[in-house]
Amino acid sequence: MNEKTTGNREHSDAISEDESRSLSLLHLTLLALALGIVTGLGAVLFRDLIGLLHNLFFAGRFALSYDANDFTAPSPWGAFIILAPVIGAVIVTFLVSNFAPEAKGHGVPEVMDAIYYREGIIRPVVALVKSLASAFAIGSGSSVGREGPIIQIGSALGSTLGQIVAMPPGQRIALVAAGAGAGIAATFNTPIGGVMFAIELMLPEVSVSTFLPVAVATGAATFVGRWFFGQQPAFLVPQMAPLTADASAVALLVLYAVLGALTGVAAAAFIRTLHLAEDIFDKIPWRYPRHMLGMLLVGVLMYVLYRTLGQYYVDGVGYATIESILVGHTSTVWLLALLFVCKALATSTSLGSGSSGGIFSPSLFMGATLGGGFAALLAAAGVPLPLSIPAFAMVGMGAMVGGGTGAVMTAITMTFEMTRDYDIVMPMILAVATSVGVRRLLSRENIYTIKLARRGRAVPKALHANMFLVRHAREVMDSDVLVLPAEQSFDAFLREHEAEGRLRHVVVTKSGRLFGVIRVNTGLRRGLEGAHTGVSLGDVANRDYTIAGEDAIAFDVIGRMWRRKAFMAIVVRGGRGVPRGDDVVGIITKEHVADSVANSLKIYPN
Repeated sequence: MNEKTTGNREHSDAISEDESRSLSLLHLTLLALALGIVTGLGAVLFRDLIGLLHNLFFAGRFALSYDANDFTAPSPWGAFIILAPVIGAVIVTFLVSNFAPEAKGHGVPEVMDAIYYREGIIRPVVALVKSLASAFAIGSGSSVGREGPIIQIGSALGSTLGQIVAMPPGQRIALVAAGAGAGIAATFNTPIGGVMFAIELMLPEVSVSTFLPVAVATGAATFVGRWFFGQQPAFLVPQMAPLTADASAVALLVLYAVLGALTGVAAAAFIRTLHLAEDIFDKIPWRYPRHMLGMLLVGVLMYVLYRTLGQYYVDGVGYATIESILVGHTSTVWLLALLFVCKALATSTSLGSGSSGGIFSPSLFMGATLGGGFAALLAAAGVPLPLSIPAFAMVGMGAMVGGGTGAVMTAITMTFEMTRDYDIVMPMILAVATSVGVRRLLSRENIYTIKLARRGRAVPKALHANMFLVRHAREVMDSDVLVLPAEQSFDAFLREHEAEGRLRHVVVTKSGRLFGVIRVNTGLRRGLEGAHTGVSLGDVANRDYTIAGEDAIAFDVIGRMWRRKAFMAIVVRGGRGVPRGDDVVGIITKEHVADSVANSLKIYPN
């Protein structure tokens, strides 16, 4: 139906500034394509920079070649390698303190904060500082991951592009999410996981206009990554035997669920340990000594492991240990348990004292050690089942990531893409779901949102369909409305309805046509009790209203009210060009919208 108002309001829909700056989906997608290419190249340069610094710190040679899936060779520095993380700490603290405090930590909470509280605005300098700080941290031995930095780097690039090209905040946020998904896809060779990460943790809403840019950017970044890094998955694992449809398969699935529960407990413990470490180190007032002390402890732990077990183990991203477990080279129960504890402490100490890096890789490390150790323990106990330590390690990886981050679909798809083992998907789904459920019982906040919650920054923990937005105006409106002529005395109206003592909405008409609206409450009645104003309803009527057909969708009504800064929406029936008083069937106020939202949320579990 054509909706019109009287007088100067007819045909006067205002176009908001944001709408006038909106890009077409084609233009936004082309920008996302460019963003994906740049982010993919950024991931390549970032990994090369990590390799260069790792070789300088650990081997004293100038070289870019570095395979994180191979254990670090013994350093020629001997015991002085303990000081490598300390030197890195000085450089990281200098960069973060002087140029971009947002680059401290694992990065994802800062991106989420920018999305939900700063309209997707991230300072361009963050991309450069995060690259340098995280590369120095990882290269010098800090026990952090490289995915958090590239997520923040990609997001910063997306935000910068969204600030250079004029666009509304919603489209800029879509580019921020696209940059995040592109970054994680390029560094792990996981295009589906990158898209799922952006959907689960970055996008406030999912639609064609947000999904398409994310998908394009992620695909482009993955192509660039594969161009330089090759087609192989992040981890090479032996072919696993598929689950058979028999009693042993059921028993194995039960054990995978038990592993998920254990991983949920471990994820909650890691979350609390990490933030306990932050609280402890924050008591040291000076940034440089604080971070240097933390990294000295990591350096000592790293060297002790090398002297006793032959490998540094907890330095950097830890992919070599994961690869060793997945191919069956590391399968001793006590060693896997020890490595789990050491990695949790090293990562908590690194990030708690002020390092710059991600928690995704450490979570994979801890999940692999926990899953592999669990299977090794069962095998040692003589459990009569075909137990595969690599299979349990893979499931543990996904369960730890899903439990810690709350990104369940991301954990499942990324672990599958990193290993390319489809037979592990069903046990993975079961374990990840169990892990998240247990972790939420122990810690409502995940490792990303807890940092924001401590700042008083709440972010959604689920994506809800806005079901109230598709309700018709007649389902949302209040039909208890009076339609009165503008000439009627306002004083007479108050006296006529004074005994009702409740809120009344009045639609005022002039010559039968809609003129304005009035909202009369108890407070107004009491304030004017006994007074004689001498004014008419037309004199006090509010002209800031809009009109909606009874079949109009709530989404459109709310948008119209917002664009016009309308006090109220008058709901009318029929299809006549200019509605009259006889056509009024109800009104919609902001309170009705709020009530409709609340009612629509009742269907969701808490």
